[in-house]
Amino acid sequence: MSDAVLVLEDGKVFRGSGYGAQGQTLGEAVFCTGMTGYQETLTDPSYHRQIVVATAPQIGNTGWNSHDSESRADDGTPADTIWVAGYAIREPSRMVSNWRADRGSLEDELVRQGIVGISGIDTRAVVRHLRDKGAMRAGIFSGASLGPVDGLQRIVQAQPEMLGADLAREVSTDSGYVIEPAGAPRFEVAAVDLGMKASIPEQLALRGCRVHVLPSTATLDQVEAIRPDGFFLSNGPGDPATADAAVQLTRGVIGKGIPMFGICFGNQILGRALGRRTYKMRFGHRGMNIPVIDEASGRVSITSQNHGFALEGERGEEFDTPFGRARVSHVCANDGTVEGVELLDGTAFSVQYHPEAAAGPHDARYLFDRYDALMARAGKSGGK
Repeated sequence: MSDAVLVLEDGKVFRGSGYGAQGQTLGEAVFCTGMTGYQETLTDPSYHRQIVVATAPQIGNTGWNSHDSESRADDGTPADTIWVAGYAIREPSRMVSNWRADRGSLEDELVRQGIVGISGIDTRAVVRHLRDKGAMRAGIFSGASLGPVDGLQRIVQAQPEMLGADLAREVSTDSGYVIEPAGAPRFEVAAVDLGMKASIPEQLALRGCRVHVLPSTATLDQVEAIRPDGFFLSNGPGDPATADAAVQLTRGVIGKGIPMFGICFGNQILGRALGRRTYKMRFGHRGMNIPVIDEASGRVSITSQNHGFALEGERGEEFDTPFGRARVSHVCANDGTVEGVELLDGTAFSVQYHPEAAAGPHDARYLFDRYDALMARAGKSGGK
């Protein structure tokens, strides 16, 4: 194995062995607490330009398969694209042990896609450092890219920060595509791809939605041309404070009375459309075991999350918007972070977590049924 180093922008260095492709990669160092689901994590477009540190002690046990990737090609066909900038793990599995691993090992796939990684480091120490100091710029260097640490640190510090990064356009479809429903179509949904995971439109399609996936640059005219029963905003990477066009589109959609549902980045966009501000979290929420409280019912869902930005707000808060009263609908049980907002008339709602749960628990999939019911009510009342 070749030598490799993980260099953080504050000068902290972790030495290990190369894993995956050799070379240099730069990104924001973050950690994910999921004990499983590494394929879904690596192929989630929301991780674009991030170096993911896995907290699970051994990675790669189940290899790589043709079914679990969360990326799509520009035309909507399934793809295996790995979006993370780099991968840092403690111990790579020495063998693959799963009957679904028809693509070989995880490391094989990292090499095929040119993803630079590092193994053999104390990931617990990395996570403690990031929790104390916050997510920060980093780089992994191996092979011919190795050099004096002070020079590598300068390379790391020269890269752009995640704060202020406009990344949705880099991961969105350019031309758009349609996901057909399972069975006869019940609803037409206009879904803006800000970095959409593949399983999200699949969940909508299972409920009879024909999903028209639009690029991140979609306009209100493009949305209205579909004559949608509903509007959807996806997850995605980057700083939501840069997404002014998506915010203006969302305001236009709400003004037209089109039922709306947003997830993750989409939650931040809806929040901004309702007049809330966003901020960069210290180290974010990334994992599949994060408890969220539904303020209306008191119900706690264990959720899958991946976000480094959040909406400002307090538990139980109600506030005025140009579209009527709204409220903070969900909060994180761990730290009180806003995990959802909604208009009190029920026409628009969003959550910060991932109810499609790929990978993760299925506690929150009922939200897709809530969206289904919202569109059905709007149709019956002539709200389309």
